[in-house]
Amino acid sequence: MLYVTRVQKERFTDLAQYEQVKDCYEITPELLTQAKERMIVMHPLPRVGEISYEVDKDPRAAYFRQVRNGLYIRMALLAAVLCKG
Repeated sequence: MLYVTRVQKERFTDLAQYEQVKDCYEITPELLTQAKERMIVMHPLPRVGEISYEVDKDPRAAYFRQVRNGLYIRMALLAAVLCKG
């Protein structure tokens, strides 16, 4: 599994440091040629340049399923907490 996140601007106290590292990496189809065929790529979304849009077509890109499943989990948790019965 490859879990990707963005470089988070809000975590930096020095904006110059953020600017230096914000575009240090990008997951591309070319990079994924080196990955295992059964690996999955996960990301919490939204993305800010760290995953190429071409990766969306790769069957290993699981981030849209990840977001959809997260929505269902949150719905179930809310129903469990708010429903009486």
